[in-house]
Amino acid sequence: MKESLDSRLSGNDGGGALPNGLPRPEGELEALQRAWEPPTGWRRFSAVNNTQIGLYYLLTALLFFVGAGVLALLMRAQLAAPGNTLLAAGTYNQLFTMHGTVMMFLFAVPVVEAIAVWLLPNMLGARDLPFPRLSAYAFWAYAFGGFAFFCTIFFGASPDGGWFMYPPLTGKEISPGIGADWWLLGIGFIEISAIAGAIELIVGVLFTRAPGMRLRDMPLFAWATLVTALMIAFAFPAIIAGTLLLELERALDWPFFVAARGGDPLLWQHLFWFFGHPEVYIIFLPAAGMVSMMVPALARTRLVGHGAIAWALVGVGAISFLLWIHHMFTAGLGPLALVLTSIASFAVAVPSGVQVFSWIATFRAGRVKGDTPTLFLLGFHFIFVLGGLTGVMVAVVPFDWQVHDSYFIVAHLHYVLIGGMVFPLFAGLYYWAPLIRGRRLSERVGRWSCGLMFVGFNLAFFPMHLAGLAGMPRRVYTYDAGLGWTPWNVLATAGACVFAAGAALSLAHLARTALRPQGEHDNPWHAPSLEWLPQAAYGTRSIPQVRSAYPLWDQPDLAREVEEGRHWLPGSVFGGRETLVTSPWRGEIRQLLRLAGDGWWHFVAAAGTAGFFLLLTVSRYLPAIACGLLAIAAILAWVWQLDRPPPAATARIGDGVHVPTFAQGRAAPSWWATVILVAVDATIFTALAFSHLHVSMKLDVCPPPGARVPGGGAWAAALLVAASLALAWAVRRPLQGGQGWLQLAWLVAGVCVLGAFGIDLGAHIGAGLSPTHHAWGATVAALLGWQGLHVFALLLMGSYVLVRSLAGRLRPDARATLDNCTLFWHYAVVQGIVVIALVRLLPEWMGG
Repeated sequence: MKESLDSRLSGNDGGGALPNGLPRPEGELEALQRAWEPPTGWRRFSAVNNTQIGLYYLLTALLFFVGAGVLALLMRAQLAAPGNTLLAAGTYNQLFTMHGTVMMFLFAVPVVEAIAVWLLPNMLGARDLPFPRLSAYAFWAYAFGGFAFFCTIFFGASPDGGWFMYPPLTGKEISPGIGADWWLLGIGFIEISAIAGAIELIVGVLFTRAPGMRLRDMPLFAWATLVTALMIAFAFPAIIAGTLLLELERALDWPFFVAARGGDPLLWQHLFWFFGHPEVYIIFLPAAGMVSMMVPALARTRLVGHGAIAWALVGVGAISFLLWIHHMFTAGLGPLALVLTSIASFAVAVPSGVQVFSWIATFRAGRVKGDTPTLFLLGFHFIFVLGGLTGVMVAVVPFDWQVHDSYFIVAHLHYVLIGGMVFPLFAGLYYWAPLIRGRRLSERVGRWSCGLMFVGFNLAFFPMHLAGLAGMPRRVYTYDAGLGWTPWNVLATAGACVFAAGAALSLAHLARTALRPQGEHDNPWHAPSLEWLPQAAYGTRSIPQVRSAYPLWDQPDLAREVEEGRHWLPGSVFGGRETLVTSPWRGEIRQLLRLAGDGWWHFVAAAGTAGFFLLLTVSRYLPAIACGLLAIAAILAWVWQLDRPPPAATARIGDGVHVPTFAQGRAAPSWWATVILVAVDATIFTALAFSHLHVSMKLDVCPPPGARVPGGGAWAAALLVAASLALAWAVRRPLQGGQGWLQLAWLVAGVCVLGAFGIDLGAHIGAGLSPTHHAWGATVAALLGWQGLHVFALLLMGSYVLVRSLAGRLRPDARATLDNCTLFWHYAVVQGIVVIALVRLLPEWMGG
């Protein structure tokens, strides 16, 4: 009997009995509908359903796409003729900075997260992703901050240092205005939003797949999303660290990038491009995942090389972190770095090529019709391959030296990003549009749009290759007649207008269709993936049990069976929102997960987060602190409602099948979310530590004259170890009965951590630490400040655990708060010890 149950839980019953032998009663469906009833009117802002939030996300990202496109048209109008005076130099600099920033930070990355949040729950066969309020928080923080940042263009307060913000041009001396601060602080919390979304996506893909959906059979869009979200978790921290350092330099005169005081402008380039080059693939890989989902459906055959594409996605993601020096070939680095990066630049073409040849082979093997998604995908192939070829060209170091600051690079960048992301995006809009309102988009409109966009794009950007080879530098707002650049710029401006007309045609038609009455659910492409099952606000009527990578093709009765409630969890066990947790590798059922419902705290927290960063930008410090405290209070109120004991220890999810309703430690999705958060935090710290190493390695003597290495490190480290040991002892004890021992352990740990930080900080002050005198002192102060932020976070977490314990909220069946806070506490202790050791031992190692 146990063997049979294990087989059913893993989805490997060979196609035998269904989880529920008979269609389920209507009463279960009504309970499900009540639990997932979407809010209406102004209460829509409280919604947390990921499918709904994903559509909000998508709409907002497309609005930013339109806004950035308008800025691009103004730039092209300025460059259409030599000596044009339509835009002043300062205005043009603001426009091209905002165009690049909005496209990269407010459109490209958010739109791929939006599509993932929208499609993945249904594509994975889940009712929702595991942390719906986290997704909602990420969206609202992005929306509030993004619109505020974009509106700076209307007040002349926009940044003008380029979307890459290179110092010293963006330092306080050359850029004294507020524009650079808008970029640094505004982009900072948008990055936080992206990381929050990435945590949700990673845990969702690994733990909420349909029973029986093994990792190797997972939809390739889910593979692409998983790789992309992991890349966000490890790439975005570098730019967070960089923006933090540059803002500290501007606000407090800490000279991280000031060469005259021991800083190095190249440090910014290392931090920025360690994020910036993976970001290209963060944008491309989800688009590639969408292509891999659409191609088999449009070709009406299985994808050639499904497993090879999954490995190719992983390969591209891994190699992308070796390529940041690709953008620094002209920065004067050593020959070894240039050669190794050039080799990696060639190598990344191999897994990318695997995907392209797989798609071509699938089209060749299938029966392809000239539908609009197919036309967009064919355009994508042509444009992206051409962009890849020019990418191989600029991987050749001597060639890159010739074209690095020319319009050739502008052309290459747009061929890769627009060809690699925008064309698949528009293909996806036409392909998945029936999931929005049950209606396909017009084929006639789609064909016109695709034709205009394809012709307009190539007319706009191919001439830029020639202009660049003819010597036209990028980032110029005008040029003289007689240089031979005028014909190419005229063609580029005309092409940009044609491309914009094609994109506007599709977007207007999409908006018109979305406003029409709801149509019937349909699968017009006869696609094989689960998002085409009949859907409602709660997802599918029951959670399907699958046996392959093409469930709707291999299980032809699946849609009917799911709609009849004959698969897993056909109702709401406890009257709320629920889904299943499955194992990461084999898709075996592990737990019933109760999901958070609609609410307002995530909305308040997002508004407070946005207010904190935006008010800091305009030097309104007291209101900024108030908004920060509001955000913290809202987050605490939000999580207070979670980690509640279940009504029963097990839940019936099918005939004779009961599963646990809670998990602890490594079995809990929230524990793994904390692990990812720790990884993000550790990567930010690594970037700050790298900055200290970079500055120190440039010194003749470390520490520099006038600075001293502090003492007291051993005592501080001993206190940190004591704090960690106290908690390690406490959390291993059972939670039944009184919890005085637990409360005492957290108090002792808090006192130890605070005392260790006080000893370390006092030692540095006693040694005469001066962050403004030299970059070495500034990096030490940055490390201390980062650790101080963690001390504040640990004290806040400790207080929260104590309050939950005193309120009786910590129980054996509700201990996620304890497990997760303890995990983060141990990491912060290790980080503190590393800070102590790094500052004190590095000068000794360098012979200082």
